[in-house]
Amino acid sequence: MTEDLLSALPIADAYVARSEPKGDARGSFMRLFCANDFAEANGGREIVQINWSHTTMAGTVRGLHFQEGADADAKWVRCLKGHVWDVIVDLRRDSPTFLQWHAVELSADNSRAVFIPEGCAHGFQSLEADSSLLYLHTAFYKPDAERGIAFDDPQVAIAWPREVVLVSERDRGLPTVHAAMDLAAR
Repeated sequence: MTEDLLSALPIADAYVARSEPKGDARGSFMRLFCANDFAEANGGREIVQINWSHTTMAGTVRGLHFQEGADADAKWVRCLKGHVWDVIVDLRRDSPTFLQWHAVELSADNSRAVFIPEGCAHGFQSLEADSSLLYLHTAFYKPDAERGIAFDDPQVAIAWPREVVLVSERDRGLPTVHAAMDLAAR
């Protein structure tokens, strides 16, 4: 993949990739993932699970989720329909970007994918109704390893671009980053 199609993000080891749709009178074709093209980011990790999410209402926030320990996963996230503001929060204590966040707009039109390394939380806000995301995971989902942090944690201070109109009860109950990582005691 040429350099302008894969770019490092301000979060350590996170990337944004841009695919190039090819079109003609029949329609279009686009490669969504290629281990060779995305090797710099993917680092030889195997994709073992693919998930899809659909969000019906603009302004909805999902996340911030991650898996911890031996079950931590890296993931590629791509918007197949609609438009979202995709957020990465670095929760790796030894990372130079620990507790920093970064967001990337993903849409069906901009053909971007975001690579989120292990140890980072992920969430998004739908900027358009009926937005769908595709997730490529490097580890299987393990309910016992699933964790999350509050989307509105003042320590992380994510500046969501729209009014938050809907958050699941589960996500509203997620702990602050201090509570989730027991940072207050350190």
